Amino acid sequence: MEARLNPMAGPVAAKAMKHIIAAHKALAESTVPAATRELMMLRASQINGCAGCIDMHTKEAAAAGETAVRLNLVVAWREATVFTDAERAALELTEQGTRIADAAGGVPDEVWANAAKHYDEDQLADLVVQIALINAFNRGNVITQQPAGNYQVGQIH
Repeated sequence: MEARLNPMAGPVAAKAMKHIIAAHKALAESTVPAATRELMMLRASQINGCAGCIDMHTKEAAAAGETAVRLNLVVAWREATVFTDAERAALELTEQGTRIADAAGGVPDEVWANAAKHYDEDQLADLVVQIALINAFNRGNVITQQPAGNYQVGQIH
């Protein structure tokens, strides 16, 4: 499979993408655990059908010590017993934020309130930005049909 387009080839798109990548890298300073953020990015990428991001975040999470069981169960996290309540709240917020068009009123108040039980205001802001960024990456990759399978750990992180 070959990508339709390299968004880094054009000067304006490349400049914009560099800012999105920099924003993603800034989230490494978040007090939200890196494992939680990787699980969130993996779940959003699964929902969006973004093979490139699924490839990346599965490999990055595994390299950081995430277990195969947890990585495989992200897709069915509601029924899985391997996630903490805080991780479950972050995954629910991720799903609701990713499927925002499916909900007439956006993210439900109860989903937000549940996340707020586990994360402070700064962390909630970090979660929101993480969700927005992974959805931007997913959409760009899906639109341009970026191939997956060749990502190397640390390539972009």
